[in-house]
Amino acid sequence: MHSRKPWRLAGAVAAALVLATACGSGSDSASGGSAETRVFEADNGKVTIPVEPQRVVATGYAVPVLIEAKAKLVGISSWKRGLPLMSEDDRKTYDGLTKVAGERAADTNYEAVAKADPDLIVIGVPKPALADLDLKRLESIAPVAVIGPTLPSAWRELSQRQADAAGQSGELATAKAAYEKKAADLKAKYQDALAGVKFGHVGAYGDISAGTFMREFAGSWGTNIAQDMGVTYYGEVKEKGGGAEDVSEYPSIEELPKSLGDADAITYTVEADGKPAAEVKYVLDSKLWKNLPAVKDGKAIPLRYTEAATYESAMRTLDEVDKALAPLLGQ
Repeated sequence: MHSRKPWRLAGAVAAALVLATACGSGSDSASGGSAETRVFEADNGKVTIPVEPQRVVATGYAVPVLIEAKAKLVGISSWKRGLPLMSEDDRKTYDGLTKVAGERAADTNYEAVAKADPDLIVIGVPKPALADLDLKRLESIAPVAVIGPTLPSAWRELSQRQADAAGQSGELATAKAAYEKKAADLKAKYQDALAGVKFGHVGAYGDISAGTFMREFAGSWGTNIAQDMGVTYYGEVKEKGGGAEDVSEYPSIEELPKSLGDADAITYTVEADGKPAAEVKYVLDSKLWKNLPAVKDGKAIPLRYTEAATYESAMRTLDEVDKALAPLLGQ
């Protein structure tokens, strides 16, 4: 099985946050949580959760969000893919937290979750992965709010909902404002250089054995943050398959000229060390790649940190896009 395959979701983007505050007089939880509760609209329906959770378990995409939002975490799943994007302080927090699950939902340790004694469990895994979880067992431990990923670009709404569930919206608002200001400043900086320039993007999840590459369009992992600073990615998928498949596709390597031949510039994903993964190197080594107009024109641009899914990590991505696009300014 291809180990680097991204999550995919069939179906539309999850409903926007609907929050109804219910000031309850429920008894204190065994873990010392607040008696005050509210009704939260999660992917798994309306869930009664503490207004101010004191002991939170987080999994999947909720892990980096709630670490950055300074939620009161007592247990998390491992999140190795996000380690290169974490700040030094966030990495210390991550390393110090009890791991109650592995990289996959199927690797959840229910005994470890119970031992952590949470008053809220935030599940941040894709919808298909829920089949690998025993939600009823988790719900017997604490209220469970499923808030999982949909479109890659939806990390903004996703992180807002996850932080809100954990009672940390204020922390997220600060990071959001900083990100949006930085993106706006960079958009102004590159406004003239990017005007009328059509970009394409090669992602990191092609399948060499099948002879395919990953073409990412607007709203995908490799594109959505660059878009915030004014980069325009042209085209769209031929056939939408839901979730990430609405904004990315996997043509054969022979289709490179057809897929990216009209691009004025092409960005492509590289790892944290600046080197392309094997799936990307496969494309870069192709004669068809070398003959693309954008490549021959010296407009093939590597991008690091394209999988950022939090405001703080996306700030690092903006820095990387800024460095990568600097030559376009002609300075």
